[in-house]
Amino acid sequence: MRPLLPHLLAAQLRAGAYGAWAGGHPGAPEVGVTVPIHSGPELEEVLAKAREAGAKVTLLVSPALAPVAAQALYAATQAGHEIAGTGLPDSPCVLEAASAQLVQSWAADGLGRASLRRLAAQGLRPLPFPLETPQPGQTVRVLPESLGEQLRHMRALGYRPVPVRDVPGWRRAGPRDLLLHLYTNTVEANFAREHGVIDLAQRADAVMRVAALDHAPAPLPLPHNTPTAELHLHSPRIVGLAGRSALTAYRAYLRSLKDVAAAMQTLPELQDAQAVFAVTLFHAQLEQGGFTLLPLPPARARLYGLGFRVLRTVYGTARPPSEPQPKMAWMPREAFLAKYG
Repeated sequence: MRPLLPHLLAAQLRAGAYGAWAGGHPGAPEVGVTVPIHSGPELEEVLAKAREAGAKVTLLVSPALAPVAAQALYAATQAGHEIAGTGLPDSPCVLEAASAQLVQSWAADGLGRASLRRLAAQGLRPLPFPLETPQPGQTVRVLPESLGEQLRHMRALGYRPVPVRDVPGWRRAGPRDLLLHLYTNTVEANFAREHGVIDLAQRADAVMRVAALDHAPAPLPLPHNTPTAELHLHSPRIVGLAGRSALTAYRAYLRSLKDVAAAMQTLPELQDAQAVFAVTLFHAQLEQGGFTLLPLPPARARLYGLGFRVLRTVYGTARPPSEPQPKMAWMPREAFLAKYG
């Protein structure tokens, strides 16, 4: 059982054990940027890069570094950066004294239960696991040497790099966060892999994914062997944007259709698609956007409706959509590219 312990501990942290943080608002463009620091000169280099980029970040600093980099740590506080701990939590007060800043968070990397208990006893919370790519309301870890480049990249995608403490809605994790992680990394990931779903949601407000099909499913008025492109929503992203406002989500939806049009003209998988379609509860919005609506067979409509109810439960939107029954919305390739290309 010992090899399973790290996975079990990670799951417990995602569920809020030891006071672990979860993240922030899933529709906010802010992303918490953490930068590991290993030496005084590296800290000074990071401060210079952040100053040049006009950005503030969370610096992950070991207490052992505090005595030899006290001046730079104090300068980091004065510049508006957040100081968080990393390594063994033996003396966080040393970090606080050097930086003149209250340390609230700690990187959980490599920590066992005893160290996590010491963190909790001192009122320090483990940071969430950083993601490989930026996501609204979450954290990324950026190496010092690539800080400037990564900050520019995130901003180009519509993100606002900030210290972790400044992510809107920053909160402690709970059991629901673990459930969401498991669902996303099992059910959603398996579906995307099996159906060849292409993620087009790199921008902070992008909500669309697309799958290339080698056929035209009913009730599309096309020969069955016609290649098509099926639209899928990035569920947590659209729920997060809708949490800000319905208008924000609607505008993001329309902008994301332009991402699909660009993909249809550039990705080899979509070159032969002769139509774009979606089975959705939000068909009124697509109809306004030029799509034609088609009713689904009753049994199929009930099946999709059940799936959509599961998604609403998992992603935490209790408010039902305005349309109770799913429909298929579709548009021929030429018309779609003419409108959104």
